[in-house]
Amino acid sequence: MKTPFEEIKEKISNFIPENLVDLLPKKWEKIGDVLVLKLKKELDPFAETIAKTYAEVLNCKSVLQEIGGIKGIYREPQVRLIYGSKNTETLHVENGIKYSLDPSKLMFSSGNMSERIRMSKLNCRDEVVVDMFAGIGYFSLPIAVYCNPRMVYAIEKNPLAFRYLCKNITLNRVNDRVEPILGDNRCVTPKGVANRVIMGYLNKTHEFLPIALESLKSKGIIHFHCLCPRDKFPDYVMDKIRGYLSEKEFEVVYKKVVKSYAPGIDHVVLDIKVE
Repeated sequence: MKTPFEEIKEKISNFIPENLVDLLPKKWEKIGDVLVLKLKKELDPFAETIAKTYAEVLNCKSVLQEIGGIKGIYREPQVRLIYGSKNTETLHVENGIKYSLDPSKLMFSSGNMSERIRMSKLNCRDEVVVDMFAGIGYFSLPIAVYCNPRMVYAIEKNPLAFRYLCKNITLNRVNDRVEPILGDNRCVTPKGVANRVIMGYLNKTHEFLPIALESLKSKGIIHFHCLCPRDKFPDYVMDKIRGYLSEKEFEVVYKKVVKSYAPGIDHVVLDIKVE
């Protein structure tokens, strides 16, 4: 039985020059029924034909071409529609969680799946959780659905992401335990309430640590995400955060490389226990 890629390769070989077949992407991001492809420049003249074949084999209504990375304070993907429906809103189901979103306007990384699943297995019973960068509910929803928290405060500043966050809270039937908050977390984060704070952000995350510490009760856990040079983990991160935690007793109780982010750069996470 052929793999999806073998089937794609066989079909496309009838439409593009033989020397380009080996440049076809072996990996892709399938978000619901929307596909995101990264194509080499040599394939651009054949982008629509390639996209149509991938869509047919992988059963997708729309195909987006990645033309850049995540951009700006709202973490927007740089993509363009190259095939299919202009309505790129979709429903993605992962680990039993329903995520409604538009991948042409909002990010969703399969590389973070292991971390989303880890969040669903935390012991959060009766805890108050503050998610400082909630997005569409990437981490808030698994915790709310599976971990029996008392309350999750899900903070998001992007109005579009916030709209999907509210929709996803209802889709997953956790309105009674997730309170969405629209705004900049530096202004709207509740203080002195949290047993656990999630910092799922990668750009200078350490600068938001004072807000996270203010949000905690006298003690608690901070799930701290950031970028780190590949050969300097965790020392590079510890150097970044140590000053912010100088007045606290703390211990790193978990550390992991989540995924490769760029050449020589990894997305990492540390669980910091603050006393």
